[in-house]
Amino acid sequence: MSDAFDHRAVLRFPYPDERRARVVHEAIGVEVGGIDDDRSTAAVDRAGDTVEVTVRARDLVALRAGVNTWTRLVETAEAVAAPADR
Repeated sequence: MSDAFDHRAVLRFPYPDERRARVVHEAIGVEVGGIDDDRSTAAVDRAGDTVEVTVRARDLVALRAGVNTWTRLVETAEAVAAPADR
């Protein structure tokens, strides 16, 4: 097994405004480090109205699992934040 996280996926989630991006960023940001393991890690950043999740992994199976996990976390944060916009 390689010692490096050789594989990477960058997921960008644009929102209609900076407020929504901030809410999603804050909701998922608390998970950084908490769900990392020896095969994958992730970072969450925000630039204006876009949230960016970078998943790094040692192998492609771990990368796919990480992408799936973080996509679900973002979807959940979006669903919870949506009623606040009404």
